[in-house]
Amino acid sequence: MTDPLAAEARRLRVEEQLSVVEIRARLGIGRDRAYALLRGVSPPKWTRRPRARDDARAEALRLRATGCSVNQIAVRLGVAKSTAYQWVRHLPLNPDAATAERRRAHAKVMTDARWGAYREARDAEQAATKARAAAAVGGLSERDLLVLGAAIYWCEGSKSKPWRPQDRLEFVNSDPGLLALFLAFLAACGVNREMASYRLLIHESGEVEATERWWAERLRLPLERFTRATLKRHSPTTVRRNSGEGYRGCLVIAVPRSRQLYWRVEGLIAGLGDAVAGMRDE
Repeated sequence: MTDPLAAEARRLRVEEQLSVVEIRARLGIGRDRAYALLRGVSPPKWTRRPRARDDARAEALRLRATGCSVNQIAVRLGVAKSTAYQWVRHLPLNPDAATAERRRAHAKVMTDARWGAYREARDAEQAATKARAAAAVGGLSERDLLVLGAAIYWCEGSKSKPWRPQDRLEFVNSDPGLLALFLAFLAACGVNREMASYRLLIHESGEVEATERWWAERLRLPLERFTRATLKRHSPTTVRRNSGEGYRGCLVIAVPRSRQLYWRVEGLIAGLGDAVAGMRDE
């Protein structure tokens, strides 16, 4: 049966193009409830936060100051020439900076010609080394998962302090592979994906709903288990490298009522320490 409140919230979003604040006022509901009812419905364009393109704009200004032409800026940033022109049209091209930029470009061409073969050989050696290392791993036993999961949690998870006892596992990372390994560790401990909760940690210039869907699809997570995202304040004047289409923020995995599981992780880490100590004594 369709929830009348959800249907009305979605109608207000799609047909009347209202913001979350306006929908909450119209329906008399809280913020969390509103976001739950609207999950999966794209927000109106006028409500969207500034995109990560703000970083590209700042980088365009920096490149212009170094003497780059509009064409060079467009190629460097992967944007249309018209977009690059709109960003930097108020900045005249400095002839001295342009000359310096041409010299740097020429030096790069000469360097690539001199070291190109060496770099190709280095890259081939790197790829072969990585392939051999990956093949050496093979499969993972349950013991392997327990040891690895405890180790990565001790590196990237929240830990108990004398002034703040830890009563649940909370793991945060931006690497999908490491997050998948932690989920496998949880599964080995009897915690499935539906038991944990997930929270996106991202700069406010990012696309929250689209990024949540990306993480859910990549790691096979239930979208309904995502809680409200935590947004980091964004400064357009700061040149960040972790931006653009590939920017996914960090994902926080929290396991409720997992105090005993946390104790188990502490025990595994203690066991690893004892094993290392035993190796030194041999």
